[in-house]
Amino acid sequence: MLLAAWAAPPLDVVERAQSRAEGNDRAQAVALGEALLGTIWPAQILKVRVDSALGHRVAGIVLSGTKFHRPLDAAAFLHEVKEIVVRAFAHAPVEEVDLWVTVPLDAGKGAIVSGDLAQPTARNVFTVTVRRPDLPRLDELLRSSGVFWDASWRASLRGGAS
Repeated sequence: MLLAAWAAPPLDVVERAQSRAEGNDRAQAVALGEALLGTIWPAQILKVRVDSALGHRVAGIVLSGTKFHRPLDAAAFLHEVKEIVVRAFAHAPVEEVDLWVTVPLDAGKGAIVSGDLAQPTARNVFTVTVRRPDLPRLDELLRSSGVFWDASWRASLRGGAS
């Protein structure tokens, strides 16, 4: 009985996981969020989404591309992405992990930010899709042309491109 209590995530991790979970498999998104949010990553995890359709389950993880908990260069950022992806596969029965990083955009005062005429309020600066069979070659995949990097955002990371 006591061992189960020690294994449970702290209340703040559970609350953060619940508030950041999305998708049609919300219970799995919360569980994955608890596994990921138990660690303080340099880049903040904004959302953890799990969707299931026709027996295929996909995790989507959104990171903030600003206000890092500690400075990151491109190599350290890729290491963090790798660790998050590996942990996601270890803790969730998913076939695919999609990870992307967003930065806010200034839509301007008075801009329409919802509805048909909405101005974008964020942009993606990094994206990668990893399928479970890709895990053994994850380092290679993260250095490939299949990963999208916004060149100016990558250069803005401390230490620039690597």
